[in-house]
Amino acid sequence: MPDPMRWRPAPLLRASALLHVAAAAGVAAAPALWPWALGAVAGNHALLGAIGLWPRSSLLGPNLRRLPDANARLGQVGLCFDDGPDPEVTSAVLDLLDRAGARASFFCIADRAARHPALVEAIVRRGHTVENHSWHHSHRFAAMGIRAIRREVGEAQTILTALAGRPPRFFKPPAGLRNPLLDPVLAGFGLRLATWTRRGFDAVRRDPAAVERRLLRGLGPGDLLMLHDGSAARDSDGRPVVLTVLPRLLDRLGARGLTAVSLEGVAPDGVPDV
Repeated sequence: MPDPMRWRPAPLLRASALLHVAAAAGVAAAPALWPWALGAVAGNHALLGAIGLWPRSSLLGPNLRRLPDANARLGQVGLCFDDGPDPEVTSAVLDLLDRAGARASFFCIADRAARHPALVEAIVRRGHTVENHSWHHSHRFAAMGIRAIRREVGEAQTILTALAGRPPRFFKPPAGLRNPLLDPVLAGFGLRLATWTRRGFDAVRRDPAAVERRLLRGLGPGDLLMLHDGSAARDSDGRPVVLTVLPRLLDRLGARGLTAVSLEGVAPDGVPDV
């Protein structure tokens, strides 16, 4: 496992803690103020919850949303696949990446990975990285308490480390929704949060052209792209959308002089390994 990191609460979280202390002190000094104190605390919780619904926000703590400048200067674009592994789609994605000489990071759901260990081995053997996308990908993840979060992250870390032969260094919460209690848990496992610069919504959109346009609009060096090898939407012919979009995307990257890479060369603090 990676060494635990020191957790430094984000300024917003420090301000929230001070607000709670001030509210408690105010009520202790003047009990009649309790409705105002309760309203302030409730409003603060609502604000934190709303920010957690904004996946690309860094207000709750560090968030790798794009590659470091050193990678951008090399013309690199980060490529990530979520929600796998999937017996049908993941193998085909790996073949497409091989043909283009591209590399990617696969944010795996540990429960699925445990059912398909050969796919995890293939991801690593073919030059890609396996990262942590939780144990069960629960839709309740953003509302869990800290013990449940620790279990979801920790069990996934143990399973994926055993299967991949190396510990994941990055974590992406289900649907990107962030719980204010998540960061200290990640620090304890030596993980950092990663999201994306742009996504194509290929898990819900059935039109490959629309997915491709979203990924390519404004695309530049250093961008971090998110696709899905698990939970893949299918077009009108039943073909996984990602399998139509990916070869076109890789061709367009090559035409622009860009290279698709994994997060292998990015340190957990977002500084490139050199």
